[in-house]
Amino acid sequence: MNNAYMSAIAALAGSAVGALASFATTWLTLHSHERADRFAQATIRRERLYGEFIEEASKLFTDALTHQLDEPSKFVRLYALVGNLRLCASADVIVKAEEAMRLIFETYNRPTSTFVISKIGRRGTPMCFGRLAKLAVKTCAFSRNFDVKNNWLWKICR
Repeated sequence: MNNAYMSAIAALAGSAVGALASFATTWLTLHSHERADRFAQATIRRERLYGEFIEEASKLFTDALTHQLDEPSKFVRLYALVGNLRLCASADVIVKAEEAMRLIFETYNRPTSTFVISKIGRRGTPMCFGRLAKLAVKTCAFSRNFDVKNNWLWKICR
């Protein structure tokens, strides 16, 4: 084979490898940017959902301090928010959200004149949900692979 052919084939092969490397680099960069955008959107969505839950639970809890449960339909939005939490939160966050709902329901069923806030404050459920939610948003720790029981905040809230 002629040396001229060999150098021409080598040049074409080098160009092909360079073009393929450029294409692969561009694709990987674009893919990583899209992943980062999806991650940021998921974090914003989760943060908004946790905030809505905390806001609704706070409204119901303060209402429960001064009123009896006259309309069970007050819990509809809170149950809907917990249903949405099931889509993106870990089981531990959902358990804390359900404990907060149970605490609110129990507070509604107590007589308002004998209510003592220190009894409910000792359980710490609403505050610990807020802490867990804040930790989840900041670190995205509540992915499906995270073991929350080894987390320092989980130990505080228990």
